[in-house]
Amino acid sequence: MTATLTSISDPTNIKECRHCGLRYDWRRSPSTSLKMTYCGSLCEQADLGFTIDALLRVERAPRELAIAA
Repeated sequence: MTATLTSISDPTNIKECRHCGLRYDWRRSPSTSLKMTYCGSLCEQADLGFTIDALLRVERAPRELAIAA
């Protein structure tokens, strides 16, 4: 039981969110790509204007359409 409590409160896992300043355990951050920078995807989007996950999901337009535009 003591080992479990020690790993939960281990200060090496506590980070400070770059956007809101909240202290959080980076292993529990819902931000999938920037866990050690933002406490969650909302702070990631607020700071960057997008989330890395959304950026990775974007499909590029075929080259013909890109040239026509």
